[in-house]
Amino acid sequence: MRIQIVDAFTSRPFTGNPAGVCLLPAGPWPDDIRLGQIAAELNHPETAFALPLPAGGEADWEIRWFTPLVEANLCGHATLATVHTLRREGLLTGGPVRFLSRYSGLLTARAAGEGADGADGEITLDFPAAPVTEVPVPAGLADALGTRPEATFRTGALGDLLTVLPDEATVRTLCPDLSAVAALSLREDLRGVIVTAVAEVAAGAAATSAEEATEDAYDFVSRFFAPARGIPEDPVTGSAHTALAPYWAARLGRTDALTGFQASARPGLVTAAVHGDRVHLTGRAVTVLEATLRV
Repeated sequence: MRIQIVDAFTSRPFTGNPAGVCLLPAGPWPDDIRLGQIAAELNHPETAFALPLPAGGEADWEIRWFTPLVEANLCGHATLATVHTLRREGLLTGGPVRFLSRYSGLLTARAAGEGADGADGEITLDFPAAPVTEVPVPAGLADALGTRPEATFRTGALGDLLTVLPDEATVRTLCPDLSAVAALSLREDLRGVIVTAVAEVAAGAAATSAEEATEDAYDFVSRFFAPARGIPEDPVTGSAHTALAPYWAARLGRTDALTGFQASARPGLVTAAVHGDRVHLTGRAVTVLEATLRV
């Protein structure tokens, strides 16, 4: 099995969110235990496995995502990394690529050609939006994070707790008790905890694409913690932006050209647009490693 490591939501190696990508041959899926072992061996936030489907169906590939501990319902950065890999392998037809997922329905993506700097161009994912519903701050959350949230929201099927903090500096300097976050996540049946705040200096509509976005021009900042799923802190979480984008679209009064900066140790940018019950997430990716699984 060929394995590629791709840094997603970035155009620079060793930044953004690393994902393993495994393009499988046509046929039955490998055993779930083996898929989990491969993901644990790679030890990245997510590893995507893509299986080609017969021509003429509703989708081109079936896709699954695994953290080092569990199978995930949805993963944005590993899907973006998969589309990037398909483009490098010459397996895109020029139109949208369609992925069948087990828990999140049909997902589509479009890959542009070469970017202005000669690198691979942007990739846009079409994902279901995660509507947010305000809920009381869960008991123990303030202690787990080390700060008092302004508000908290459940994100429906996405399974996260979107937590609004007072300002960007609080998000950036947060040092949560990850054991407490894991315990709270298990108690509240959460995938993870998103923390977010408006940008100190909002970008407005300055960045209209991932190619134009910079780390000095963004609308909101976030971080994501999922220690109960084997991800202490995720570098750049595409799926979290299916909730962040609708939330900030309502707060900022616009649905297009939203740019989020995820302020992890491996930061990255996600540009987003809200289209009804769908969210378009745009970013770039770079391959940093190719390998062959020999067992």
